[in-house]
Amino acid sequence: MELWMEINKINGSVPISIFNISSLQILSLAVNNLNGFLPRDIGNLTKMKFLYLQENRFTGEIPNKISNLVVLEKLNLQFNSFSGSLEMETFNISGLRVMYLSLNNLSGSLPPNMGSILRNIEVLYLMNLTNLVGTIPHSISNCSKLISLELSFNQLTGLIPNSLGYLTHLRYLNLGGNNLTSDSSLSFLTSLTNCRGLTTLSLYLNPLNGMLPASSGNLTTSLSTFLAISCKIQGRIPVEVGNLSSLLDLDLSGNNLAGSIPMSIGNLRNLQGLFLSSNKLTGSIVDNICKLQRLDVINLTQNQLSGSLPSCLGKVTSLREIHLGSNKLSSNKPPRLGNLHDLVVLDLSSNNMVGSLPREIGNLKAATLIDLSMNQFSNEIPREIGGLQNLAHLSLRHNKLQGSIPDSMSNMVGLEFLDLSYNNISGTIPKSLEKLQNLKYFNVSVNKLYGGVPSEGPFKNLSSQFFINNEALCGSSRKHCKSAPQQDVSLSTVARERISHYELLQATDAFSESNLIGSGSFGSIYKGVLRSGTVIAVKVFNLQQDVAFKSFDMECEVLHSLRHRNLVKVITSCSNLDFKALVLKYMPNGSLDKYLYSHNYFLDIRQRLSIMLDVAYALEYLHHGYTSPVIHCDLKPSNVLLDEDMVAHLSDFGISKLLGEDESDLYTKTLATFGYIAPEYGLDGLVSTKCDVYSYGIMLLETFTRRKPNEFEGNLSLKQWVSYSLPDAVMDVVDANLVTPMGNHLQKELDVVASIMKLALDCCAESPARRTNMKDVVGMLQKIKIQLLAR
Repeated sequence: MELWMEINKINGSVPISIFNISSLQILSLAVNNLNGFLPRDIGNLTKMKFLYLQENRFTGEIPNKISNLVVLEKLNLQFNSFSGSLEMETFNISGLRVMYLSLNNLSGSLPPNMGSILRNIEVLYLMNLTNLVGTIPHSISNCSKLISLELSFNQLTGLIPNSLGYLTHLRYLNLGGNNLTSDSSLSFLTSLTNCRGLTTLSLYLNPLNGMLPASSGNLTTSLSTFLAISCKIQGRIPVEVGNLSSLLDLDLSGNNLAGSIPMSIGNLRNLQGLFLSSNKLTGSIVDNICKLQRLDVINLTQNQLSGSLPSCLGKVTSLREIHLGSNKLSSNKPPRLGNLHDLVVLDLSSNNMVGSLPREIGNLKAATLIDLSMNQFSNEIPREIGGLQNLAHLSLRHNKLQGSIPDSMSNMVGLEFLDLSYNNISGTIPKSLEKLQNLKYFNVSVNKLYGGVPSEGPFKNLSSQFFINNEALCGSSRKHCKSAPQQDVSLSTVARERISHYELLQATDAFSESNLIGSGSFGSIYKGVLRSGTVIAVKVFNLQQDVAFKSFDMECEVLHSLRHRNLVKVITSCSNLDFKALVLKYMPNGSLDKYLYSHNYFLDIRQRLSIMLDVAYALEYLHHGYTSPVIHCDLKPSNVLLDEDMVAHLSDFGISKLLGEDESDLYTKTLATFGYIAPEYGLDGLVSTKCDVYSYGIMLLETFTRRKPNEFEGNLSLKQWVSYSLPDAVMDVVDANLVTPMGNHLQKELDVVASIMKLALDCCAESPARRTNMKDVVGMLQKIKIQLLAR
């Protein structure tokens, strides 16, 4: 007798009467709020063929009496909270074809005789179990009927067995998010060429440490998805990859791939997503890419690609997203992108693009994000840009744009984020921009603007820091218009003059202890007042240490050339055989460290986020916005100084490193502060921009937990302590003074802090390749800030 029993929208435990229906063959209790243990009485349903209990809240162990269901064919227990050991012998049911156990709290390993236990299995899903460890047994090859195998996000180790190639019916294989390895030739890929029906192959986040073999091109022409993100794959992309004619998505991002993009990529005529970001690819973007007329997303960010963009790119009308940021691309004639009427995202940031912004940018009516920052675009912002009414995010910062802000931008009603900072834009801020009611971020600092700042609409809540360093802006927060802040005038005068050792002695009362405001590895910092009344900070180097000479020279070399509002300003230097000092702009509010750990000061969420965003801006400039990347090497709260407006300035470049044009990393014997050091820096002395990213992530965690990274004992670290509490227990790690349990915006604040913590953990990943770059950190923090301000 066949009986279908389906119950929906019920709470509590399973009705015990169900287990008395011995003739029951199909039971579906999926997608309910059932909780408690699954009764052992389930073993009474000996005629059960299909059992669906997924997406409930069951706890406790899976009863071994399930083995009594001798005619069971399909079992679905995923998305529950079953715990205990995963006993595969429990499922030694000869007819079992489909088994879903994903997303439970099960632990254990795959047994060596797995093939004889599940000899007829066709679909096996064991994704994201709490503690599935061990290796993939070679006996899995005896599960010869397997069609789908899902083992992602577990803690599996060891070599990926070549015996997977015996699963000739396999269509879906996901091994991502484990700690699986392979030999240097990734021979398991060669074995998988026997699986002629394979459509999906996912290997992401496994340390494969090898090179893609030419045999990769011999994988079945049925393959539609190939994901190998952050797998430490080296070498070139083999030409043979062009043989995978059915590919829809190819994602090899976050590896160490080098060389050029092969011409054969143009053979992948069905490709919809091409993701090769965060590698070391060189050469130009080949014209053959324009043959991909179904391409939806192209992401080649953070490589070393050079040359012009293909002129034919504007003919790939299927494109929705173009991500080409953080390369070395240059073009004085940008490709005609005006035909891409469905383009949603255009990111050409951090390149060497020159020339004018094309007027046809106004044709990108569907665009929601355009980022052309950190280039060398010049001339005026075209008035046609005002036609982009769906655009939410526009960044043109750090270019050489001139002329005025077009009044037509007031028609961009969807605009939430607008950054025009660090250009040569002149004229006034159009009052018509007050109509942009969705605008939450508007930055025009470091330009040549003058006149009044609009005061209505979104301008009511904008920080004054977004308007600094202009010709003569004034508004409600500025009592009158002036050409520049008076202190800056006096500082520039000081910078033009040489300051003698004697003058510094007078300014600091002979470097008296009462004027001492800080001390570091290589010297001390004193507050001083010049005869003109200008307040300065004087960093005096301790020349009894040999390294102090090198530190002084490095700070002079680095800070002489760098110009950014979030870097501490060096006014001049004073040097002779017995004395070396830097004269710095004085920061009246001291360091971030003081504000975090003194009981006399307090920073709210908004202030902490703004400060860390300022530091991110500085690092983005050091890593991506300067001729040669600069590595700070010693990021910590005491090196973040706050001016009179609480704007953060990164200081202390005494052990920083300058990368050459062809370098991505280098070695050093100079160690930074314990607790903030990236693993590869501390172990091998290998430093790169990714070391700064790691330190920034630690400092971001510290800023919002108010816990120092060196205060933990044993194997526990600040990073681990936070990661154990995400995403559900943010209250356990956030600074107790930062959120109030009875506050009106508690949940929003917790969500914001959780997002910040997640970003911080992404920054301090163990593997440098998995760490977020500072350009993306800036973008994500800006979005988080918008989320916080939208109350």
